[in-house]
Amino acid sequence: MTGKIFFKLITAVLCLLVVALVAVDFFASKVAESTYLETLERELVDKGRMLALVVPSDRTQFTRYAQAARGRLTLIARDGRVLADSEAPAGKMENHANRSEVQSALAGRTGSVRRQSPTLGVSFLYVAVPVEEGALRLAVPLAEIQSQVDAIRRRMLASTALAFVPAILLAALFARWVSRRLGQIIEYSAELAKGNFQARLAAPGRDELGLLERKLNETGQTLEGMFQELEREHAELEKLERVRKDFVINVSHELRTPLASIQGYTETLLDGAIHDPAHNVRFLGIIRQNAERLANLTADLLTLSRVELKQQKFQFASYRVDDLVQSTVDSMLPLAQRKNITIAFSPCPAQAEAFCDAEAVNQVLTNLVDNALKYTPENGTIQVGVRELSSQPFVEVYVKDSGIGIPREDLPRLFERFYRVDKARSRELGGTGLGLAIVKHLVRAQGGEVRVTSEVGQGSEFSFTLPHDDLGLSEQSDIRSQLMVS
Repeated sequence: MTGKIFFKLITAVLCLLVVALVAVDFFASKVAESTYLETLERELVDKGRMLALVVPSDRTQFTRYAQAARGRLTLIARDGRVLADSEAPAGKMENHANRSEVQSALAGRTGSVRRQSPTLGVSFLYVAVPVEEGALRLAVPLAEIQSQVDAIRRRMLASTALAFVPAILLAALFARWVSRRLGQIIEYSAELAKGNFQARLAAPGRDELGLLERKLNETGQTLEGMFQELEREHAELEKLERVRKDFVINVSHELRTPLASIQGYTETLLDGAIHDPAHNVRFLGIIRQNAERLANLTADLLTLSRVELKQQKFQFASYRVDDLVQSTVDSMLPLAQRKNITIAFSPCPAQAEAFCDAEAVNQVLTNLVDNALKYTPENGTIQVGVRELSSQPFVEVYVKDSGIGIPREDLPRLFERFYRVDKARSRELGGTGLGLAIVKHLVRAQGGEVRVTSEVGQGSEFSFTLPHDDLGLSEQSDIRSQLMVS
């Protein structure tokens, strides 16, 4: 590619030089011919004036003077008769009274003209000067003049061509430099066409080609960013698609079990068990339990749907965290008393405030306490408290139970939707598998984080943070990216 560009550039430069050489030849030859003729005419005038001082009457002497003057010498009387001529018999020559140069000389002026000689049939440059006898004319053949002009022209062409040699060398170097840079630009464009957006042109210059190189580098950088963004969006779409499929599968599975139970026990009752006092009430209790499970699952699904569709709106304000937590603990006390579980509340000594949504915090804390009640045995203890984070502008709320604990390998996936450590026990306790996922998303929507620590047999501690001040969060939830990693 570089060789082709170099060949085209050097060919174009050579063509320009040839055109320039032809133009120089044409105009310089004209100038040289005109200058030479003007110089020769002045020389002939000077020679004529010198010869006019010593006009010889002897033909032999006359011819010798003509040879010394390197021209044809003619002496003309005032009446136009030719008295002497260096190249033809004077008596046989016609009257020259009508010659323009002779008329000027006879009038006392110097005359000159170019024309063909009727006597010799050769073109001459004639110059006539006045003398005592009449006029003395000196002539030089134009062919000789043309040969001198041609010699001057050849020397000028040779000199011009020699002067063009450095220009050709410089043109070759320039063509090589330009072709190399254009070759690099073309190769870089080919890399961009192949999709190699990481490639870059090295060290762009400050000229127009350098500007083009910089713009191409910027184009490559822009395309690389766009391609990476498309790759990220594609990966996100694939992840969203996987989440959607998993979600549909999980929802279908979660709905199938209670629906099958409801359908089975309903059919049993319709088949006559409704009249069996030993079983009808138990069957109806199972149906009610599964109906409640469906209602809870539907409610949790609606909550996640509102968040995903940006329909979950928050009303952020500053609240005393102790008051929010105390209110939730009080609402959960009846349920704890039925299981003989003690809930102990530890308020924050500094009476910290948080900028949050009170309803969302209540839902988060309710889910955590309810989860702790499910997995804490009778006569167990649940500690709920608030503490300041000295190194961060957040306040932390925690729920610590004395339950069965969670295996370490299950902790990273604990906040995924429909993930259960013990599926059978979770369903038995009425869990939907969505509570902790809702907790995580609601906490993040308020600018906080949720975490868990647990040891098997030692209980678990769930905690979440809330900011002290307004973080400038939107009151309309947009956590689609959070759902992708849930």
